[in-house]
Amino acid sequence: MTETLYNRLVTEGDDADAPRRVHIEHRGDRAIVTLDEPDRLNVLSAPLVRQLRCALQTLVSDRGIRSVVLTGRDPGFSAGGDLRMMQTATENLSGPEGVADVWRWIRREFGGIARLIAGSDTIFVAAINGPAAGVGLAWALTCDLAVASDRALIVPAFGRLGLLPEVGTSWALTRRLGYQGALAYYLRGTHIDAYEAQRLGLVQQVVDHDRLLDAADEWCSRIAAMPSHAVAMTKPLLRATADAGWHDALTMEEFAEPVCFTTAAFADSVRGMLSKPQA
Repeated sequence: MTETLYNRLVTEGDDADAPRRVHIEHRGDRAIVTLDEPDRLNVLSAPLVRQLRCALQTLVSDRGIRSVVLTGRDPGFSAGGDLRMMQTATENLSGPEGVADVWRWIRREFGGIARLIAGSDTIFVAAINGPAAGVGLAWALTCDLAVASDRALIVPAFGRLGLLPEVGTSWALTRRLGYQGALAYYLRGTHIDAYEAQRLGLVQQVVDHDRLLDAADEWCSRIAAMPSHAVAMTKPLLRATADAGWHDALTMEEFAEPVCFTTAAFADSVRGMLSKPQA
């Protein structure tokens, strides 16, 4: 293997002797994935990122897992990118691969996790327990739902570091805040508390800190109570229609809906409704 910065980071991240920085708890048809390096606010070091990607690949391939809760070990969700790793990257830009090494890490590792979250049929619930910044925030915004504790903070750290919104953040912010709102968010660079984040549509629910995982689990129970095909088909449909015009959205629905008519779950629901006494 050629000795490049990207390959060194991957090797470091895949070290079998590295401490576990991602904790997975299985609960039947759901799993809780916890970023677990609390002394550094769950900063996205190479080992944590690689362990997380491996864990999510396994979970989304498991047909028994219908929902995944992504959270961080208190006191924070994630401080975002590892500044030590960024410094190493800036010092190696004159290497044989130049900036392509940085591109590989951003696309394959940071972006790879975002694509796993968005592209799978599994429903992801972000449980934001404290500060969420940078790529960690990007992953939370990529999740299908976001629940925040009253201690959560949305931290727009990109601008202060001289960086752009990345890993899907620009897409998420412009759809929730509009162009001007997203630009104002970027330029202000001020922290947003949980209740303001809910008002802006960045999170769907705010609960007391001690109830955060219970609230996330309640969403998982809603998912579990619905026919599996309906949720699995609705997720990609809604993600696709976010960028579609009305006519395209209608067409996608028209092609998808007949499939649901062929399922036993739909037939059972219809029989059950028809068997009820008519008012």
